[in-house]
Amino acid sequence: MKILALETATEACSVAVWMDDEVIERYELAPRRHAQLILPMIDAVLADTGLSRQQLDALAGGRGPGSFTGLRIAVSVAQGLAYALDIPVVPISTLAAMARGVMQEQGCERVAVALDARMNEVYWGLYRRNTDDEPQLQDSEGVYPPDQTPLPEDTDWWGAGSGWTVHGETLRQRLVPLACWDNIYPRASDVAVMGALGLQRGEARPAEQTLPVYLRDRVVNTPP
Repeated sequence: MKILALETATEACSVAVWMDDEVIERYELAPRRHAQLILPMIDAVLADTGLSRQQLDALAGGRGPGSFTGLRIAVSVAQGLAYALDIPVVPISTLAAMARGVMQEQGCERVAVALDARMNEVYWGLYRRNTDDEPQLQDSEGVYPPDQTPLPEDTDWWGAGSGWTVHGETLRQRLVPLACWDNIYPRASDVAVMGALGLQRGEARPAEQTLPVYLRDRVVNTPP
């Protein structure tokens, strides 16, 4: 099984290939350069693996939440490739990918992901490590003012994401993390692994059904 993964929902731009339980990734922290980087990174990571696009079995894409422009880039590229190659897409939550990265690097069991959503809000998701060693969402993802984020019933949670940098004081009044990894971004390597699992579970969908998840309808502040 060979899967190409894309993640452009934040300032980080990354592409990875999952092939026979091995992941190869290209990653760059490059705000506002995703459109220029994404296609060359795809070519580069495929060259690293020796694969052609025609050998891919599926795509996995970070479906958000995150930057509106970034999400449209990833989804449009994934749709275009999936149409051209006649392969399905496995959509992966950007917040879940961030939680997985922290769980794998730090060995923690519970991660509260807070991604800065601008407009004095955060994208929020609570994840526990499940029996497959993967993040499992508790309740649902959402966008909230920092002082209204849903709280878990238990303790011993880790924090992750830029929301803890921008709104850390307010968030810590609601949930005090054991440790906080605020300078972390979602990576295509995590999207690739989660995409492989999702493909095995039958979670892939046709290209036309692959849509970004914004979690918010209002995208700009407007005067009353």
